[in-house]
Amino acid sequence: MAGIDGRFSGKAALITGGATGIGRAAAIAFAAEGARVMIGDIDERAEETVAIIRQSGGEAEFKPTDVTDGEAVRMLVGSCLATYKRMDCAFNNAGILPPQRPIHEVPDEELDAAIDVDFKGVWYAVQAEIRHFLTTGGGAIVNTASVGAVIADPNMAAYCAMKHAVAGLTKAAAVEYARHDIRVNAIAPGFVVTPMTQHWADSNEFTDAFFQHNISGRAAAPEEIAGTVLHLCSDAASFVNGALFVIDGGQTAH
Repeated sequence: MAGIDGRFSGKAALITGGATGIGRAAAIAFAAEGARVMIGDIDERAEETVAIIRQSGGEAEFKPTDVTDGEAVRMLVGSCLATYKRMDCAFNNAGILPPQRPIHEVPDEELDAAIDVDFKGVWYAVQAEIRHFLTTGGGAIVNTASVGAVIADPNMAAYCAMKHAVAGLTKAAAVEYARHDIRVNAIAPGFVVTPMTQHWADSNEFTDAFFQHNISGRAAAPEEIAGTVLHLCSDAASFVNGALFVIDGGQTAH
């Protein structure tokens, strides 16, 4: 694999939600720069991510993990340590996109799912990762928020609320653990074409309206988001902590 002796050579990275999209792109990118990758996901397509990495000469493992189960997330961290004897950085990317509805029509089960996956799943991961990093002298954590943590769109209240919560958790964790050399940052991607958002990309009505107000005039590929994740986990970002990096092609600048 090209770059196998890169900036993450000898290190181990844990990724939740690495089956497809941004998580898969980040996993492949980490491995290309020398990291050994542990993926946690409920989606069996994570096996494909592992296969891609191994076929290119990288090292990766997949442990089926439901991030809504705190014990399962703690076991995922344990599996990373048992497999690679270390964990240097983590990318908490698992999430869902609830159906679009106005607030007064959102059923309890959809709100609960958003809370459980989009917020509690990140909470459990951050908590377990910090417990480990406190024993090793530090590490880097990146959480996936969204431009929905900065602005709001109609019919996405549950999603936006949870992504705002992820941004708040990121800042709070950074404040609490900075003196332990634990860095916690978040990314806020705009419209990225992934299996989760493909229905938007396939809708001419949606894309025509969206691109009209986005200065880039296009959506991002997952690989365009992965680069920022790797930077935030690298030594080059050693003084970056508690930040929310907006990666939206200028959507929120308009």
